[in-house]
Amino acid sequence: MNKIVSKEHFSANVVKLEVEAPLIARSRKAGHFVIVKVGEKGERIPLTIAGADTQKGTITLVIQAVGGSSKKICDLNVGDYITDLVGPLGQATHIEKVGTVVCAGGGVGVAPLLPIVEAFHKAGNRVIVVLAARTKDLVILEEQMKANSDEVIVMTDDGSYGTKGLVTNGVESVINREKVDLCVTIGPAIMMKFVSALTKKYEIPTVASLNTIMVDGTGMCGACRITVGGKTKFVCVDGPEFDAHQVDFDEMLMRLGAYKDIEKK
Repeated sequence: MNKIVSKEHFSANVVKLEVEAPLIARSRKAGHFVIVKVGEKGERIPLTIAGADTQKGTITLVIQAVGGSSKKICDLNVGDYITDLVGPLGQATHIEKVGTVVCAGGGVGVAPLLPIVEAFHKAGNRVIVVLAARTKDLVILEEQMKANSDEVIVMTDDGSYGTKGLVTNGVESVINREKVDLCVTIGPAIMMKFVSALTKKYEIPTVASLNTIMVDGTGMCGACRITVGGKTKFVCVDGPEFDAHQVDFDEMLMRLGAYKDIEKK
């Protein structure tokens, strides 16, 4: 069992938890995820590791309450325990010095983007972050991004903060002013689809993290099956990151849609 040592609400439905997990904290890398279970008969949920503190022996998780199981996790408080926590799992982000990297995140996808931003920045890259949210109250981790990058651009749908517009508007504004060598995008599937379409037009290599479609995290359930470059891949074991220009996002969106009614129930 793993103890929760701190809790912070980003919004009504989004919570950040710092959890004791010293072995995972020491071995995790950017891009890794864990499987979380609350209660002996609880559902296994994959969550990307948003950060780690090796001195304290903790990892940071950001959870959005969508269904019953994720709400159970969000309802936990400091001093409570997560029944099971397994990881790190998945393939780590490939980090190297490439030049200028644009990291585009939307919604809770900003959380798993943070360790990737940190890693690329430490590797000597110029890192520009584009954060997108529907409104000001839903913008998360802005200060942490500023501390680990060269520039942060905030886009909101309603213009209540930063610049009014979509994440693609922010990414394209950077492309139009300077050479971009790589783009990394994490967020809703529809957002990643349009970021990928934009960067493909400008022939900029792009990596997308598809963690949002994972279910059991071991490759056994097949729910995260996607097509990449015409070949079948499983996000949890082959990813969660892939060449965005090779991903069949329309297929992914159809698969995600299959769970909407169940999540509502």
